[in-house]
Amino acid sequence: MTQVFEAMTRGVRTIGPSDTLVQAAKAMTDLDVGVLPVCDGERLLGMVTDRDIVIRGVAQGCANDQACVSDVMTQDVLWCYEDQDVEAILEKMRGEQVRRVPVVDHDKRLVGMLSLGDLAVKAQDADMNDALEGISEPAEPVRASTGASSSGSATH
Repeated sequence: MTQVFEAMTRGVRTIGPSDTLVQAAKAMTDLDVGVLPVCDGERLLGMVTDRDIVIRGVAQGCANDQACVSDVMTQDVLWCYEDQDVEAILEKMRGEQVRRVPVVDHDKRLVGMLSLGDLAVKAQDADMNDALEGISEPAEPVRASTGASSSGSATH
């Protein structure tokens, strides 16, 4: 296998930029996923993750039933074309430490998602061990004082 379209998942559920954080969270719950592509029609605008909702929404005091996906989404995301080489995209995924990439056609319409899971199951010529190691390389958490009491501290 050499091209993305051979490994990607099609029929991906999307969310609109004006949908609320609650709608996004419910869609993630229903689909048992942690990320949704944000699209205006079929055009990819960015991605929203469960982490975006928590860090950029809840932690900032946003009214989750009123705040829009566009308020917390990531706009500048790694994406690929459906006819690109899997190995080239895998290298980019490794470099940016991302586990999934939206796939677009040459009119920039979303046509699918390419995930590590897709590659592990379908890509026989990719070196998945190196890719997984590079993408999953541990990062050191930022240890900032939040003023929480010792009983509420997450650093045990």
